[in-house]
Amino acid sequence: MSDRVSAYRIMWVFTLFDLPVQTKKDRYEYSRFKKFLAKEGFEMFQFSVYIRHCASFESAEVYEMKIGKNLPEKGTVTTFTLTDKQFGRIKHYFGQSRADLPEIPQQLQMF
Repeated sequence: MSDRVSAYRIMWVFTLFDLPVQTKKDRYEYSRFKKFLAKEGFEMFQFSVYIRHCASFESAEVYEMKIGKNLPEKGTVTTFTLTDKQFGRIKHYFGQSRADLPEIPQQLQMF
């Protein structure tokens, strides 16, 4: 496998957030932030946990910077990255049974 498509080079960006929803303005900011994430290609992994697949560390950094520029006024937002290799080791459970992780996007298939 070449360095360009190495499972250690491909990244996943995780965005976790805890935002207030008490006031109308809070709910607007919450909705705006979730729509921003969706527009940027993030998918809901769990409530308040969104993920995005990136082809490289540099690409992941770009998305982390975009998040930093679109933060809501209140609440907390955390981002971190995992390599594709690390992501593949995540165990995801629904109740007592194990669930499959989301599929890697199709654009990475070579043939």
